[in-house]
Amino acid sequence: MRIATYNVEWFSSLFDQKGVLFNDGEWSARYKVTRAEQTAALGRVFKTLDADAIMVIEAPDQSGSQSTVRALTGFAEHFGLRAREVVIGFPNDTQQEIALLYDPDVLTCRHDPQGVSSGPEGATGAPRFDGSLRIDLDIDATEDLVVFSKPPLEVAVETRNGFRFQMIGAHLKSKAPHGARSDAEMISINIANRRKQLAQAIWLRGRVEAHVQAGTPLMVLGDLNDGPGLDEFETLFGRSSVEIVMGHGKKQELFDPHARQALARKLAALPTTARFWIRQEKRFLQALLDYIMVTDDFLSRQAKWRIWHPMDDPECWKTPDLRDALVAASDHFPVTIDFDDPS
Repeated sequence: MRIATYNVEWFSSLFDQKGVLFNDGEWSARYKVTRAEQTAALGRVFKTLDADAIMVIEAPDQSGSQSTVRALTGFAEHFGLRAREVVIGFPNDTQQEIALLYDPDVLTCRHDPQGVSSGPEGATGAPRFDGSLRIDLDIDATEDLVVFSKPPLEVAVETRNGFRFQMIGAHLKSKAPHGARSDAEMISINIANRRKQLAQAIWLRGRVEAHVQAGTPLMVLGDLNDGPGLDEFETLFGRSSVEIVMGHGKKQELFDPHARQALARKLAALPTTARFWIRQEKRFLQALLDYIMVTDDFLSRQAKWRIWHPMDDPECWKTPDLRDALVAASDHFPVTIDFDDPS
């Protein structure tokens, strides 16, 4: 059984309002990559992954006449993918949805939101992800209301052989300091935004603990946009979003080998899942942002992880067309987990 998470940069811009692929020579939202080139690259990557399910981060838009399901099912049909049916949860207004593409011959999947419906007044603990969390962000004895700009996607999954587990697809993101008029104001906005992101991580961790305490096999996967040692705010707040969601140091800790390696870092090179061009410095920045965290139920099924990095993974590197496709398709690279599903 293979499950993947893949953040596809500006996937939505490859489709028209009816969810049909443009697949033409116009520029995509990726720098100097046409829509046809990005589409072909994504097709090559998805076909090679041949995953039973792919958690698509930044999936095509769901709003107005646009349909995430229509776009992704059309994409799967265009490239003849096994993973051809789609589950989407609560849509958002960022044009970057979270959706699961899966093979219906192998898996049964359904949107399965958990938690109480909080309403506009919010709730403490771990309410449903389309609501609001009441939490004191700045230790002023006053509760703030936190919402997800991209509500995590909760999916109940059953394999053909009867293994049942929960999957949570997440895309945590700290907003850029828009509107800042000075360095001091930029820092202040950055700190406030990071507090909100960490609150979202705490909210997500609350859901994780509920599943763990119930003995439910669980997989949390997606782009957490944060990690050990990623920036100066970790020192300020003491923990990254990754450590919070994993429950690092707790008895009920989730496992991801790449996160574990980063947390144990000294001076060793770290695994990376994303590659961004820094215009001011004229160089690429690489970062570990994408994770598949699991409970022990998957470790007992001989789980194996892989980052499909075009330069770091030997098989990707020595396959030029796949290597080039991974670079053209997105600024993130897929992460997969393989595990046994015996009958």
